[in-house]
Amino acid sequence: MPPLLDRIINHHRVDSRILIAFLALALGSFAFLELASEVGEGDTIAVDRWILQGLRSAADPSIPVGPAWLRGAMIDVTALGGVSVLTIVTAIAAGYLIAARKWSTAALLTAAIAGGALLSVLLKDVFERARPDLVVHLVEVSSTSFPSGHAMNAAVTYLTLGTLLARAEQGRRVRAYLILVAIGLTLLIGGSRVYLGVHWPSDVLAGWCVGATWAALCSLVARALQRRHAIEAPGEVDEPLS
Repeated sequence: MPPLLDRIINHHRVDSRILIAFLALALGSFAFLELASEVGEGDTIAVDRWILQGLRSAADPSIPVGPAWLRGAMIDVTALGGVSVLTIVTAIAAGYLIAARKWSTAALLTAAIAGGALLSVLLKDVFERARPDLVVHLVEVSSTSFPSGHAMNAAVTYLTLGTLLARAEQGRRVRAYLILVAIGLTLLIGGSRVYLGVHWPSDVLAGWCVGATWAALCSLVARALQRRHAIEAPGEVDEPLS
């Protein structure tokens, strides 16, 4: 490895390296989907259809593959990326930061997650892609399909929270664990949307790409503000109000 590149990589904390690796994986997966589809029909619909149909019974497309309990589990998992759950998670995290007198960090966290949610809505309005009609939807949906709001908002929320918590930890294993948990939740939630038939796989990949990018940018902004002492660094607290 070239010395300059080695210094750049080693300069980053382990949480940043894992987040960058996840972003690269998401971008690479999306590029692969585009290429595979171009070879087939010149459009992502070929691979999208193949994956959706592969997750349903050949005899009855209303029945998902796997044991009976898996459907209920996927419905539970997908709820973790819903607006209500993410709002509650954000409120709890912001409340904790306020209780710890990290006022500026709480404001940045709230703005980052709210901004990501707004971006998701705007992108849906721009692309206006219809939901899959190949298989029966196993949960109720109402908005447009591209990008997946659950995949994108889960990436924004859980990756932002994961990096925030990781930056307050000294142990590399603990930081890696926190980021890997955030990534695992993001992957599970996005995958559940395809399994339940409410999103094309390319919708989910796009949501991961945009959400991970947004979380990475917010992490960089937080680091820059901490260096300028505009927000609290990990472990610091604001002075109590007099």
